[in-house]
Amino acid sequence: MSDSIIRLKAMDGTPVEFVNKVIGSGAMKDVYFSPDKKYVVGFFRTPPDVSARDRLENITGTYRERIFGQEGGDYWKDLYCWPERIVEWEGRVGIVCPAYQPHFFFQEGRFKGKEKEGKWFASAKLRNKFLEAREKGTWLSHFHMCIRIARAVRRLHAAGLAHSDLSYKNVLVDPQTGKAAIIDIDGLVVPDKYPPDVAGTPDFIAPEVMETRSLPPGDPRKNMPNIMTDRHALAVLIYMYLLYRHPLKGCKVHDLDPARDEELSMGKNALFIENANDRSNRPRPDQISEAELPQGDVDKLPYTICGPYLKELFDRVFIDGLHNPAARPTAADWESALIKTTDLMQPCQNPQCEAKWFVFANTRRPFCPFCGHPYRGQLPVLNFYYAPKPGLFKQENYRLMVYDKQSLYQWHVNRFITPNEKLKPEEKKPVGDFHFHQGRWILVNRSLDSLYDKDRNCKIEINQYVELTEGKKILLSTEKSGRLVLVQLVSN
Repeated sequence: MSDSIIRLKAMDGTPVEFVNKVIGSGAMKDVYFSPDKKYVVGFFRTPPDVSARDRLENITGTYRERIFGQEGGDYWKDLYCWPERIVEWEGRVGIVCPAYQPHFFFQEGRFKGKEKEGKWFASAKLRNKFLEAREKGTWLSHFHMCIRIARAVRRLHAAGLAHSDLSYKNVLVDPQTGKAAIIDIDGLVVPDKYPPDVAGTPDFIAPEVMETRSLPPGDPRKNMPNIMTDRHALAVLIYMYLLYRHPLKGCKVHDLDPARDEELSMGKNALFIENANDRSNRPRPDQISEAELPQGDVDKLPYTICGPYLKELFDRVFIDGLHNPAARPTAADWESALIKTTDLMQPCQNPQCEAKWFVFANTRRPFCPFCGHPYRGQLPVLNFYYAPKPGLFKQENYRLMVYDKQSLYQWHVNRFITPNEKLKPEEKKPVGDFHFHQGRWILVNRSLDSLYDKDRNCKIEINQYVELTEGKKILLSTEKSGRLVLVQLVSN
């Protein structure tokens, strides 16, 4: 006998249907599918109090409108699983949310049909023991996931909201496509209005919250989740998705009681495992299980393989900001650094390399840190310059690595364009492409109106090309915001 279909109306008067069969249960809700499986209805086991009910009404109303009701709001639908409506049934309060997109479920193998919870991709042990190579994606696709997560958190914070429980349990990821979405939005924190429901998820709780977790509710000394603690959790997520280990879990023991040791190592005595000034928490290779290698070995795969932009932010959050929340980088800082780092990436020339990509380490002998394979041949590096005033160019802290068939975009040409949700359709199209042609590296102009070879002082017309040689200067645009490129060739 088929399960019955429940039909009712949401608080806003719209019809809601769901199949009367629980498909999943979390800590707070029981979840049901709509008949067409396009949305789910989650009913709270405990009736929300007046404040919690008001929060739900604002999340499905005012706050949702701030995110999705503005120009370009459709962009965010793929980055959140945001509650849309409130329903009541048999004395229980529930919320209606979009169903998770198909790519957030394993399509085959031992986990077929299960959600791609972030833990599978953030832990070296789980990745190495249980996942097949095709399920892991590439290192570049992990960067794309992190960019989306940082962007989604940045948008929440810009609206004055904090997630309060960012963790790999509340972020869905798909390394095969590089997509990610934040879930469990119904517990959003609004400073001075809606306090957090929980302190967070272990491993992602900020040290200041962990340190006062044992204090009773209402104690003025008790620290609770907020935007600053979100910034810590976001950094932990990014570190784990790129390096597959936890930034604070090292070899240092603070107490023989495991619970007290956890409280200290994640709270008052928290110490970055790669802190160059205090190596006492550095993981010891002889204490790392084989299933966690090589990723767990910080000597073999240090965090510096993530490049200079991320190295700086990891230092700011896990050294300067570990016990000083105000020093932590913002979500916007992470988004920018991740984007700039993807422009430093090179495909590994070893077809057997699992990571497939690596970040250029500004060395004369580049190699992939994951498989050890050296780069063979000439590697063009484009160093960007900008003009604070006409005729005067200053070096920018930005460069682009070139590989065969790579594209050049407007955000490379124009320093006032950023590859984010505000990109116009025409700004998403490649304006040029790079090729290794007959033993030479070239840039082909596809649509730039004012591309100039500055050494020869001549214009590169559309569909013409300019060769990338050592010291070559190329003006990408004559507009005030246009960049100048200085070519550097690395040979190995």
